[in-house]
Amino acid sequence: MKQACIRFYAQLNDFLPPERRMQTITYSFDVSGSVKDTIEAMGVPHTEVDFILVNGAPVDFGYRVQGGDRVSVFPRFRSIDIGLLAHLQPPALGERRFVADGHLGRLAAYLRMLGFDTLYRSDYRDEEVARLSSSENRILLTRDRGLLKRNEVRCGYYLRATEPAQQLVEVFREFDLAPAIIPFHRCMHCNALLRATEKESIQHRLLPQTAKYFDEFYACPDCERVYWRGSHYRRMKRFIESVM
Repeated sequence: MKQACIRFYAQLNDFLPPERRMQTITYSFDVSGSVKDTIEAMGVPHTEVDFILVNGAPVDFGYRVQGGDRVSVFPRFRSIDIGLLAHLQPPALGERRFVADGHLGRLAAYLRMLGFDTLYRSDYRDEEVARLSSSENRILLTRDRGLLKRNEVRCGYYLRATEPAQQLVEVFREFDLAPAIIPFHRCMHCNALLRATEKESIQHRLLPQTAKYFDEFYACPDCERVYWRGSHYRRMKRFIESVM
C-alpha cells in the first residue's frame, strides 16, 4: 500500500476531525487518484482550496497523488501575497452574485436587502443549485459539504455559522462585500430590482395610516410588493450598521 503525507492549513482544518487538525496526516491508498479526490475524501471541499504544493511545487486539482508525496493544501488568503503561485480558485468576480441553497432563506433575504443579486428557493434541488452556480457564474453558499464537492461547482463557500446574521458577517468578510453594498434597491422576496412608484398608482393597496404619513414608495415589478421607509426601514438600517 502506498502512502502520502498531507497537511491542511488555516481554516481548512475546520473540515477535519479534531484529532487530525493542524498536523501532517498519513494517507494510505492502493491506486493513485487525483489530488482533488484525495482532499475531498478527507472532508475538504475543493471550493475551499486555493493552491496546493506537492513536494514544494504547485499542482492543479488533476495531479495524481504518488507514494511518498508530501502534499500541502492551502485556503484563500486575504493578507498574504501568493501572486507567484498558481491559484486554483477563479479570480474575484467584478460583481458578487450568489446562489443560496434551500436552508439559507434568511441569509438570502439579508444579501438582497444589501443589494446583492442572490438566487434562492426553498425547494432547490442540489443539482439545480450546482447548475446555477456554474452556468451563471454565481458563488454558491451552503452548509452542505457534499454540494460543494460537485465537479461543476467552481466557486462556493461553506458557512461555518448557523445563525443568519452571523452568516452574513461571515460572507461579508470572506468576499469583501462592504464596499459594494447598495441597500434597499432589491426586493427581499424575489430578488428583482425595485422601481420608484407614484403613491397614487398604489394607494388602493395601502393602509390609511401608511398613505397618510409616507410619500416615497418603491414597487417590485415581479412580485408587486410595495416598500416604504417606515419603522421596519429604521430597524433594517440599525441591523446593517451592526453588521458593518
